Amino acid sequence: MNWYVAKVIFRIISNEGNHQAQFDEQLRLISAESKCEAFEKAAKIGRDNENRFLNDAKQTVKWQFVNVAEVKQLAALTDGAELYYNIHKADNADLYMAWANHKAALIELNN
Repeated sequence: MNWYVAKVIFRIISNEGNHQAQFDEQLRLISAESKCEAFEKAAKIGRDNENRFLNDAKQTVKWQFVNVAEVKQLAALTDGAELYYNIHKADNADLYMAWANHKAALIELNN
């Protein structure tokens, strides 16, 4: 059995959908014999997790499964193992680094 990380994407639609598009990207750990099987299992997770509910404002919120955007095999499940990577190109390196440092500071603050 192999381990994979799959990116499962949902669209979040509130009320009639007259708002800026929102998407939830989830990284899911999948155990499978092959990349194809991992994709199929991740897609089933997506379909099984579609949901519709009322929010605090009594508006209908729908989580609509879009698709599985990525499947990557993991080399090993060990402490510090790389689970996922994404190379991000930024027009402003300083702004991107400030954003990353801000996110890290928020994590540290909540610990």
